[in-house]
Order: sequence, then C-alpha cells, then structure tokens
Amino acid sequence: MKKLVMLMGWIVWWSVAAGQDQPEIQQDPKAVEKINALRIAYISDKLGLTTQQAEKFWPVYREYSDKRRELRQELVEARKQIKPGQDTGKDEAFVKLGLDLKQRELDLEKTYSDRLLKVITAQQILNLRKAEGEFQQLIRDQIQQRRIMQQRNETIRERNQKLREQNRN
Repeated sequence: MKKLVMLMGWIVWWSVAAGQDQPEIQQDPKAVEKINALRIAYISDKLGLTTQQAEKFWPVYREYSDKRRELRQELVEARKQIKPGQDTGKDEAFVKLGLDLKQRELDLEKTYSDRLLKVITAQQILNLRKAEGEFQQLIRDQIQQRRIMQQRNETIRERNQKLREQNRN
C-alpha cells in the first residue's frame, strides 16, 4: 500500500509539474491515464475484488463514471452561461438545471448500483463510495503538497537571485 501511495505521489507530482507551463487547464493524457490506473489499483485493493469480479466490475464502473462526468460537465457548461451580477433570469433556470442534474445523477447511481450488485456485494458498494472519496483526498493532498514545494522553491530562487544581485553590487 505504501508503494502505491508513493507511486501515486510521483505521478501526481509529475502531472502537476508537466501542467505548470500551460496557461489553460489542460490535462496531460498520459498523466490522466496513470492516475486512472492508480485509481483502479487503489479501488480494487480497497474493495478486495477477485479477478472475476474485477473483469465484470470495471466496465460497468467506467460506464457509470463516464455518464456521471457528462452530467457534471453539463452543469459546468451551464455555469459558464451565467455572468455574476447580471439579473437575466438565467439564475433561476440554473438552479432548476442544477436540481435536475442532481436528480439525474441520483437516478444514474440507483441504476448502476443495481447493476453493480449483480457483480459485487452490497458491502463492496459501500466500500466503493468510501474508497472513491479516499482516493480523491489523496490526490488533493498530493497536489497541495506539490504546490507548497513549488512555492518554497520559488521563494528560495527569489532569495538566491537577490543575494546574487547584492554580491554583484
């Protein structure tokens, strides 16, 4: 487990470092692929999936994740349409859309929970929700640690630059 966390840390560090020079938020496909591989390993480990369960579980779970991501992307796109401080009547529509998307996400979760129950146990489904949250927290922690290290390195570089300038004078 420690090796998995260490590997995940390096991959997150690498993906964040690779993305630093890009002005827009773009994800490196290789980094995303590696993080997804870590997610699979982490969740499989936490759920204790057998080989037979994993073969049936992951295609269903990927399908569910893709559909859930599409719903969330709809909400993000709707947010882009609303300008803060403008009373265009879109705010009310946005609230309704948000509630509609939450309902659709709940319906999606119900449907896929039923499908997953045919593959894994109810306890494993409960553990899945917990494992997803833990994995996301691990990723957030790694990103935060990377940002702190970058800030420290930048401060050191600035301090060294000032010292060089003082030594020149």
